Amino acid sequence: MTPGIVVFLGPSCDLASARAILDAEYRPPAKRGDIAEAARAGARIVGLIDGVFFQDCAVAHREVLAALRAGVRVVGASSMGALRAAELDSLGMEGVGEIYRAYREGRLVADDEVALVFDPETFVPLSEPLVNIRATLQEALARGAIGAGAARELLSAAQRLYFPERTYDAIVEAAEGTVDPEDLARFLAFAGEHAVDRKREDALSALRYIRELADSLP
Repeated sequence: MTPGIVVFLGPSCDLASARAILDAEYRPPAKRGDIAEAARAGARIVGLIDGVFFQDCAVAHREVLAALRAGVRVVGASSMGALRAAELDSLGMEGVGEIYRAYREGRLVADDEVALVFDPETFVPLSEPLVNIRATLQEALARGAIGAGAARELLSAAQRLYFPERTYDAIVEAAEGTVDPEDLARFLAFAGEHAVDRKREDALSALRYIRELADSLP
């Protein structure tokens, strides 16, 4: 394990894949105070990927700023990390990935875009975050699996669902009556084989970035 690198990771990416990219100390999704504690313990780089939203107090802006003032490089991506990086990049936090850019540019605004529920022991996702649903709908549209009208209705159906209830089966069920049944069947089949995991992609990008960052530090 490379000393001085702490990464808060949970449902966005499995630990084995993360460790294959970056040798670091991996901790569960961050709650309030965790980044401050990592900084006090001597972390030189903190990767904030996953953090709690509703289970506990979320990571506070002030603890990120305190870590930055102490000389810690704080990198955010994918989930809570993307949110905080979009809010604090002008003050020194470093953002990585498409989700971070979408928040920074105002294309995404709501916290529930990245929210999901997961198994607290294994961190396996039990619902689908809206950012992944959007990306999967875009891919299905690009590949001709569904049309633009069906994509709009399916996204609307997903947005109406409370975030713990967002699964592809539930979205299709919620869209019944507004989308042609054949389109619903095609989309469900497409999602089963080609679902886009934007959060995972961004998490892996952040881990690669942190690896490069660590190599550049004295």
